[in-house]
Amino acid sequence: MSGASGAAVPGAAASGTGASGSAPVPAVPAAGAPTPAAPDQALERWRLVLGAPAEQWTGPLGPAAAAQDAALDWLYGRDEDLARRGVRRTPPPTREGGDGPSQLTAVDWLEDVHRLFPRETIERLERDAVERYGIEEIVTDPTVLERVEPSATLLRAVLRTKHLMDERLLTLARRIVEAVVRQLLERLRPELRQALTGTRSARPGTRRLARDFDFRRTVRANLGRYQPAERRILIERPHFHSRTRRHLEQWQLILLVDQSGSMVGSVIHSAVTAACLWGLPGLKTHLIAFDTAVVDLTADVTDPVELLMRVQLGGGTDIARAVDYAAGLVENPRRTIVAVISDFYEGGDRYRLVRAVRALVEQGSTVLGLAALDEEAAPAYDRDLAAQLARVGAHMGAMTPGMLATFVAERLGR
Repeated sequence: MSGASGAAVPGAAASGTGASGSAPVPAVPAAGAPTPAAPDQALERWRLVLGAPAEQWTGPLGPAAAAQDAALDWLYGRDEDLARRGVRRTPPPTREGGDGPSQLTAVDWLEDVHRLFPRETIERLERDAVERYGIEEIVTDPTVLERVEPSATLLRAVLRTKHLMDERLLTLARRIVEAVVRQLLERLRPELRQALTGTRSARPGTRRLARDFDFRRTVRANLGRYQPAERRILIERPHFHSRTRRHLEQWQLILLVDQSGSMVGSVIHSAVTAACLWGLPGLKTHLIAFDTAVVDLTADVTDPVELLMRVQLGGGTDIARAVDYAAGLVENPRRTIVAVISDFYEGGDRYRLVRAVRALVEQGSTVLGLAALDEEAAPAYDRDLAAQLARVGAHMGAMTPGMLATFVAERLGR
């Protein structure tokens, strides 16, 4: 063999002429020689978004981004549409036997995504894993349930799969339910109660009424004008409370919640909303769940965790039967709000439902049809039936719990 110099090793200067037949020896970079460039983070992000075909333009991934790509491939590699477009390069994991390397499990994958991605991305990946690809191991594997961070996505998954769980799994799943419900209660209770009852603030009011006189604040503000000889304070500026608390007469709020699988987010927020409103002065709250049967859950409203663990998602939908049940609870029609929370894909008698809603409206009740009651208020519903209900006097829409509380408060304030 000739003694021509060997090929240069990437990232190193070419070696000198080697001995005949010998392999080229990589040279040590000379002082001041440029070091290999670090991967461009912007290009790496585009590569992660666009998939393997983009690598010819973005270049190879660094170690950290490659680990992220592997985690993304484990999940989105099972997407047939993406596979046809060549966006992902790793086939979905199989359950076949063999002597190859062990497959990544849901537990391993969860640990990887919690290590590799920010919280917002983790929540999206977990949501897609459970809701888009049906990876039920995330909520039916005790190892996962012991380690996973509670989230609204996992709560929805627990409610959908709890019928598959044994006692040990149900105990672990309850931890997720309790944690998420506690977060929702802490966030929603002040908002809902303030919307319905108002507050009593300490700032000066514009209407100076004797019943709103703020004695303590007035004394503190005028202590400098105390007259020892006369043992009295000269009040230069009295202070008053600003009262915005509404006087509530007795009203009924009847929440009818469709417990079909597509309404799981609304079921959760209905349970929490009912718990927040329970015991408010002047408001009597009922919570009714329905599919083809009707279950009155009012007795469990004060414990939304237990209530959600009792809910059975799925089955058919008979909205008319639920509305008939609500009509039987009405005490004073003109002080009653019946909120039907459903996608309005009626499996029962549509004409019977329209007649029942018309009867409630004609006797003076307020009927509210909600295609969604959750934080996103993004509905998917039968628009034709919703239009029919609107024509007989129902108020149709989609709301967050706060918007529902404001709607109720407006009616109570009449």
